[in-house]
Amino acid sequence: MATSVTAIAPAPGDLAREHFASAFTFETDCWDVHDALEKEADFVLLDVRGPSLFAAGHIPGAINLPHGKITRSKMAAWPEETIFVTYCAGPHCNGAARGALRLAELGRPVKIMAGGVAGWLDEGFTLATTATG
Repeated sequence: MATSVTAIAPAPGDLAREHFASAFTFETDCWDVHDALEKEADFVLLDVRGPSLFAAGHIPGAINLPHGKITRSKMAAWPEETIFVTYCAGPHCNGAARGALRLAELGRPVKIMAGGVAGWLDEGFTLATTATG
């Protein structure tokens, strides 16, 4: 008797390959972002949470731009071909996807960083803090 895992058969290899390969065009992970930041990042890392959460702890090198504030005029600060990577609190938060959607609607190349701050900490990486007035 099939379990709830096997009751629906896995996708055929070619369909599974296409699905999983396409996922990498939409997202990256904390380890790869950390590695790129240690070298020379070829993207802009956007923390799309609010300023107080950013100040309390963010990924070093990230820029704080809450997803609701991503506008054409603010994005004009970067060349059109700039790649953005968005992140938020973690897998329980859809802020990274909201930010990525806004960027995509503006025609900007974008990926999300799966895991967000929670994933970053799970990997053993540290956060930076910002003094608030």
